Amino acid sequence: MRRGKPEKRVVPPDLRYNNVRVQTLIQHVMKRGKKSLATRLVYDAMDLIQERMKKDPVEVLETALKNVAPVMEVRPRRVGGATYQVPMEVSPDRRLTLAIRWILAAARSRSGKSFPEKLAAELMDAYNETGAAIKKRDETHKMAEANRAFSHYRV
Repeated sequence: MRRGKPEKRVVPPDLRYNNVRVQTLIQHVMKRGKKSLATRLVYDAMDLIQERMKKDPVEVLETALKNVAPVMEVRPRRVGGATYQVPMEVSPDRRLTLAIRWILAAARSRSGKSFPEKLAAELMDAYNETGAAIKKRDETHKMAEANRAFSHYRV
């Protein structure tokens, strides 16, 4: 077990939009250390959003992340040989991480087209409160609601 919590790393803002959330998205898109490729993919997706919605892509990203971010989730808790799914509030850092993870998973699972197009489409869907990432958030909230009876087992 850990003795203490590791300190949070400071994420520098990205170069084009000077935004920390865009940089975090780039970090999550990156695979095998290929940061320049991840940066290009995210910026291409942002350009597509700008082109299609005629809105600021950073604003669309921020709203999409806010819409997808879950408020409650269930965590397993063992009590006397039984494991209960206990609903708990999600911390702001985890909220952002889960939102990005779900949006990217939904974008990657879309069929056809290039990744920037899939990511742009998923971000626009999340902005409009539709799409697979929003569905995932709703499922998580339903699970938390269904297990409200075990909320007294909070850690």
